[in-house]
Amino acid sequence: MTSQTTTINNNSSTSVSSSWKNKAIISVAFLMAMTSVGPGFLTQTAVFTNIYKIDMAFPVFASMFITFAIVMNLWRIVGVSGLRIQDIANKIAPGAGYFIGILLALGAVAFNFGNVSGAALGLNVLTGVDTTWGALFTGVVGCLLFVLHNASRRMDQMARYLGLFMIILIAYVAMTSLPPMGETLTAAVMPADVGSLILPTLTIVGGAVGGYYTGAQRLVDIGLQGKDNIGAIKTAAWAGISIAVIIRILLFLAVFGVIAAGGVLDTSNPAADAFKQGAGDLGYFIFGLVLFVASITSVVGNSYMAVSLVKTLFPVIERQEKACCIGFIVITSAGTVLMDMPILLLMLAGLINSLILPIVLAFMLAATRRKDIVGDYKHPVYLSIMGVLIVIGMGVASFGNVGNFIAKFMGS
Repeated sequence: MTSQTTTINNNSSTSVSSSWKNKAIISVAFLMAMTSVGPGFLTQTAVFTNIYKIDMAFPVFASMFITFAIVMNLWRIVGVSGLRIQDIANKIAPGAGYFIGILLALGAVAFNFGNVSGAALGLNVLTGVDTTWGALFTGVVGCLLFVLHNASRRMDQMARYLGLFMIILIAYVAMTSLPPMGETLTAAVMPADVGSLILPTLTIVGGAVGGYYTGAQRLVDIGLQGKDNIGAIKTAAWAGISIAVIIRILLFLAVFGVIAAGGVLDTSNPAADAFKQGAGDLGYFIFGLVLFVASITSVVGNSYMAVSLVKTLFPVIERQEKACCIGFIVITSAGTVLMDMPILLLMLAGLINSLILPIVLAFMLAATRRKDIVGDYKHPVYLSIMGVLIVIGMGVASFGNVGNFIAKFMGS
């Protein structure tokens, strides 16, 4: 009888463990995808597709491989070590974690300016309310989500449900205005001028990296860590990458389909105009929903990420984590209102984060050589090679394209 009871208990424990892992994988995957494919990516994709037309297929295609290399490197190292990004950096070089954590937190400020701006634009489309009031409303909603009991669980649930909702909405618009697929696929691998596409590639990758950091930090917080969980970590990474890639492709097809049909997008809000031309007033309303959904998810996820990057460095922040998240939202919402440049802020956030990424990834790759960080875990050589190429390539290209960005979007 005792043996039978023990067997039942073991089976129950295994079932609970398996169920928990599956929920954790789905939650982290959707949180990463929704935070990475936020208003920055939506706006950046529309702006650049309006400029580069069919050749924008190449940056979207290239970003898939870059995303794979970044996420698989970052998540494996953070997940196996059970340490947050800033704590890994501190072990590599004492004090470096403060530099990395504060640098990423500042990048998160730039991102949240863009996220709040995106939510304000979405509300403007839905209700006609001025973007100033939209930004303030977004700040209030974001704060309320953190005030709720068990805020982190609510954040995970919100990412899952709103993520599915967003995919359905974008897919509907994409199907109403599909571009010529043969020519689009050709342009994805053989664009007319690869050199001119470096800036859009860097910007849309930079516009998504906040989600990659958020997912990595979340792995540690929910306990999906250690070498024994490497299978679950890889599955979560693959799921997050897949969801993000599906949304990116659908969004590009929705925007380019309008342009391929002869449409000219309004430069003041090209993404909204693409949805309106592609699916009429319903499409315009859908865009407002998509942008607000993406934005509010990113506001909450990005605020969580910013605080998680510094909370282990400053104990007072860890003790008051929820209050700090709320304070972060309040500050960035107020800053957005004062600056009142939503499109430029969304574009600029992508470039800033493309400058920071190579520094962060270099520290993560260095950690694979440290047994006191990853133990006896052996990081795949092919991932290390891809990671090094991204560190060098994005580092050189990002700094080299600052002038190009200023000339194109801020005047020479």
